[in-house]
Amino acid sequence: MIPDPLGRLDHTPAYAAPDLTNCDREPIHIPGAIQPHGLLLALDHERRVVMGSRNTAWLLGRPVADLIGLDVRDVLGAGPAATVAKAVANGDLSAPLRARLASNEGQLGTAEVELVVHRSGSRTVVEVEPVWGPEATQAVSYRSARASVTRLTETSTTPELCQQLAHEIRQVTGFDRVMVYRFDEAWNGEVVAEDRREDLNPFLGLHYPSTDIPAQARRLYTVNWTRLIADILYEPVPLEPVLDPETGAPLDLSHSVLRSVSPIHVEYLSNMGVSASMSVSMVKQGKLWGLVACHHYSGPHRVPFDARSAAEFLGQTASQLIDDRERADNHADEIRASAMLGRLTATLAGDRRPVYDTLMSDPRLLELVDATGAALWVDGQLSTMGTVPSEHVMHRIVREIGEGDGRATASNHLAALAPELAEASDVAAGALHVGNGPDRWMLWLRPEVEQTVDWGGDPTNKALALAEGPNVRLSPRKSFEKWQQVVRGQSTPWRPWELDVVENLRHHVAGELVRRTHEHTALAESLQRAVVLDEAPQFDGVDVLARYRPAKGNHLGGDWWDAFPLSDGRIVLTVGDVAGHGVTAATAMAQIRTALRAYMIDGHSPAACVDKLDVLVNALLPGQTATVVVLVVDPVTGRVELANAGHPPPLLLKDGGAELLRPATRPLLGVDFGQAEAEDLVLAPGDVLLMYTDGLVERRGVDIGTSIERLRRAAVTTDHTRTLDTWINDLLTAVPGTLDDDLTVVALRTTGAHP
Repeated sequence: MIPDPLGRLDHTPAYAAPDLTNCDREPIHIPGAIQPHGLLLALDHERRVVMGSRNTAWLLGRPVADLIGLDVRDVLGAGPAATVAKAVANGDLSAPLRARLASNEGQLGTAEVELVVHRSGSRTVVEVEPVWGPEATQAVSYRSARASVTRLTETSTTPELCQQLAHEIRQVTGFDRVMVYRFDEAWNGEVVAEDRREDLNPFLGLHYPSTDIPAQARRLYTVNWTRLIADILYEPVPLEPVLDPETGAPLDLSHSVLRSVSPIHVEYLSNMGVSASMSVSMVKQGKLWGLVACHHYSGPHRVPFDARSAAEFLGQTASQLIDDRERADNHADEIRASAMLGRLTATLAGDRRPVYDTLMSDPRLLELVDATGAALWVDGQLSTMGTVPSEHVMHRIVREIGEGDGRATASNHLAALAPELAEASDVAAGALHVGNGPDRWMLWLRPEVEQTVDWGGDPTNKALALAEGPNVRLSPRKSFEKWQQVVRGQSTPWRPWELDVVENLRHHVAGELVRRTHEHTALAESLQRAVVLDEAPQFDGVDVLARYRPAKGNHLGGDWWDAFPLSDGRIVLTVGDVAGHGVTAATAMAQIRTALRAYMIDGHSPAACVDKLDVLVNALLPGQTATVVVLVVDPVTGRVELANAGHPPPLLLKDGGAELLRPATRPLLGVDFGQAEAEDLVLAPGDVLLMYTDGLVERRGVDIGTSIERLRRAAVTTDHTRTLDTWINDLLTAVPGTLDDDLTVVALRTTGAHP
């Protein structure tokens, strides 16, 4: 180590004594200091020195205070200054540049140096390191680097690749131990490959907790891929001035190669017995995949810049190869899942059962993402397959991992999200969710997979905390002996392509539902056109007129009406409403209408027909309900016989007034309760009998009795002696409000024109 009598941290902005309680908040990118095996100068846009490291007095023979305001040419010499200017002009930053210093009185003299240039805000930062004579193991050339890359590409698996990478980087850098350290989803690390001195204990297979490398350090690893600590016992060299005169803030050293490191990290390495270290980032698709961690145990270890660059290049190459390997490893599984998804969706399209029934009866649904259970919640109904926890637990899982937009989300450690979910870990330690709002979701479930994890020391530091007592600061852990832990409550992780495949399934199911909805609508409309009359037939002695209006959005409802003569000359008029919409309602409507015709033609009274319809609906249409009003009118005498099951009361216009007939004497069809009673009345010539469905009078937030009274008053004030067509058109808007349901109106007026 080059000694530096001025290298103290008394006035640096970022660091004080190591304190693990603020480890995750350390501003490690602005330490205000560098390592002493080089020097740093920060230049303004005219390349004048505005900040520098305090060891310029030792290395260049001039205190940093004397350098402030000088052109870099006057500090380093014409050659280095020209090299820096060229790098800035060409944008060729962060690449090592060789130059020879001008004569000076410092320890560097006219030595050949490496110049590393980068930008930090508005400053150009120049770092100067002496060129150290490479050891035999550190000689780097294009030929040797190409040979190393070739050996990496010749490996066939990711573990083999990592092992070869550890070997190649150790050969280039000469460290005692080189490990490839991979992060999991929680940022815990595992040593997946190692190349070491034979006398060292192996670290292969050991795990290290996420707290060993806090979040801000991981961020820096994605910005600056290589970091060397040449001597763990170094004295940090402060920058002067402490704060940038222009910004009033410390200089950001994220891209610095000399940046001083956290005292907490230094203590951590010291506890491991490490005397020098280097790390090389492994970044996959912009995210930190792992690190190559290099440790030395026999004193300081300076690695030439070209060797560090070669190690970084090998790390970048391996990162890309790992990405390719993992993509290839997943590709076969993705192809298998895509083929299975294709067969599954083909079955959905070809099976005439309801989509969700078909989906939840297909065992391939579990195979699709290697799950042991699946659950579907649609409009308040739960369907399951395989092994699942209680309904309450599944709803809690959805609340914890579900997203409002329904996109695929997953967790392999549900107990970490909600401790009470740990009780169901034997069947649901992990879950994959996809949905469409709170009323429609699907879960795939996996049980816990118990595993034994070998930690490099107790990751909780409990023993250390107990030993030091409550009044002693918590230090970086000192024990790195193997410590075993049985990990429970976690399932195998969900892979990204598994989320993609269930997302694709969601879109397929939505598309199939839309397709069937269109088909069902077309079929229902066809049924309605075939069953419901477009216009009323012509009858002697009476005028009959009907109107039908679909629901808002042109949705098909369950309204229907009918008019037909009997053999004795009487005329049957019916108006009905089947609960629901679409094909189900249209099919029920067709069956009720046909049965009613048969009952009437067979000679049954309206009341008897209504009772028979109730039996029919209960027996053949379980779960369906309907209302109906049936009347038979004799056009010669004007005598009317009427029966009502749960339908709004008809309206009689007579002698300038309007009255409601008595309410239905039995409830709606399908409840198997009550008995219909006939109502008899006689119509004089010009009297009008109006029948209608609830769509004419039912309004959101308004009592239906109030709306029916409005209809009655409107019927009186509207001139019904005009054509029925005009009169009914006026009544369609008599009750204000939005028409949410379809509506039907049928009017009968006696004319007195008898045969």
